[in-house]
This record gives sequence, structure tokens and C-alpha cells, in this order.
Amino acid sequence: MLLIIIFGGWMLFLDSNSWLVHNELDQEINELDENRQYYENEISKDKATIEQLQDSVEMEKFARQQYYMKRPNEEIFIIEYDTIQD
Repeated sequence: MLLIIIFGGWMLFLDSNSWLVHNELDQEINELDENRQYYENEISKDKATIEQLQDSVEMEKFARQQYYMKRPNEEIFIIEYDTIQD
């Protein structure tokens, strides 16, 4: 019985293929899967944005909103709101 307990302890905690190592690897796999899903979603959003920017009107709208570009002889006023309340 003692030999079975020692062998079980060895296999669970001390072996190179122990339960602890497998648990850490499973957690890492789950994190990588979550990262992969996040980046696939971001890629699909970017593809939709690129598809939308094929239209010149949408490209101008994007440039104005993201990069504050303007037409010649035009002025742009950027209003920033103070979010800190006293």
C-alpha cells in the first residue's frame, strides 16, 4: 500500500509528465485560444473597415474622424470635455 501511495505521489507531483505540468499547459492553451479568438475578431473588424474604406466618402469620413484631416480653407475645432468633476 505504501508503494502505491509513493508511486501515485511521484506521478502526480514529481514526474516530468505530472498533473501539475499538465494543468499549467492546459491553462496556457486556454489563454492562447482566447488570444487567437480576440485576434480573429480584430482581423474581421479590420477587414470590414477596409471594405468600407473602398468608398471615397467613407475614406474621407474616416480620415476626418481619426486623423483630424481637413479640406483646404477649412478650420477644425476640437472640443475636449473635462471628465473630472470637483
